[in-house]
Amino acid sequence: MKFAEITGWGKCVPPAILTNNDLATFMDTSDEWIRSRTGIEERRVSAVGTSAMAAIAARNALAAADLDPREIDLIIVGTCTADEIIPNVASKVQQEIGAKNAAAFDLNAACSSFFYGMHFATASIRMGMHKNVLVIGAERLTRILDWTKRESAVLFGDGAGAMVLQASDLESGLLSSKVSCDADARDVLSLDFGMSFDRYNFDGVMPFNFIGQEIFKRAVKGMSAAVEGVFQETGLSVDDIDVLIPHQANKRLIDFLAKMCKVPEEKTMVNIQKYGNTSSATLPIAYTEALETGMVKPGDSIISAVFGGGLTCGAGLIKWGERVTPLQNNQMQLEDSSNQSALDLILPLFEGAQRAAKNRSE
Repeated sequence: MKFAEITGWGKCVPPAILTNNDLATFMDTSDEWIRSRTGIEERRVSAVGTSAMAAIAARNALAAADLDPREIDLIIVGTCTADEIIPNVASKVQQEIGAKNAAAFDLNAACSSFFYGMHFATASIRMGMHKNVLVIGAERLTRILDWTKRESAVLFGDGAGAMVLQASDLESGLLSSKVSCDADARDVLSLDFGMSFDRYNFDGVMPFNFIGQEIFKRAVKGMSAAVEGVFQETGLSVDDIDVLIPHQANKRLIDFLAKMCKVPEEKTMVNIQKYGNTSSATLPIAYTEALETGMVKPGDSIISAVFGGGLTCGAGLIKWGERVTPLQNNQMQLEDSSNQSALDLILPLFEGAQRAAKNRSE
């Protein structure tokens, strides 16, 4: 049975930066309030759609692997913020990068989407169904938030990340993984987006249900169980882990996982301060930056854990391969053609949410 070696990686983060102090100019909040509760200092805001960011991240991952896109036989895009309902984001990525021989589909497990994609892509490669799989996590969350809701709006940002998984005889890649769904709590993190609203009277603001304390409690329980399941399956323990790269949702959650896995601060990947929670994109962006900074070494054993709306959860053990540097330049970035600042992009959304709230109250 083949392994699914990670041979390429890349990210795409929009150039427009929205700081906590920017938020405080139109929202009842402050840098200290946000930073102390979440660890977030700033986030990115995209002027383009999810598929555009996904395509850049995909190109960077292919460059790192030095792989012709025509050799890709499957594209999985994890996202909950697709540009449109039909067709899917993955087909747009396929078109943009020229992966004409690939099957393509989207996967929505909210913030767990990229890890779910890795889980199933790895299984497909190990079963011999595919040889070269492109897995992407991409989100444009800033377009769907209610910017009058401080407790949720300050948490999220836009971005994309990608990995290339290839069939290999080297024992590497995702060696063990557990995914689950705590459906009894599916309503504690939800966005009413789709056919449940009256499309003829839709005011442009989708109800975003976010019960922070319940999410935290269930996320801790779900991720802990998934990590323990991985240890039981592999026979490894916390003493065997070199690096922790978790979903970047909240600094407190990251600290909890690091303590549970007994991974020191210098071996725990944290970049939430720069990007906020980019949902399905957090994991591939974090892996890319862990490689860029030298945190990941050849042969390292890495634990990742995720959770998202549903409530979906997952954890996995990744054995890194022999190469930690890209074969080609994987630093392609979005072109900033809009010339709009992050505030330019967000203020109309905030004002629209205010008008919608006023209309509902009248």
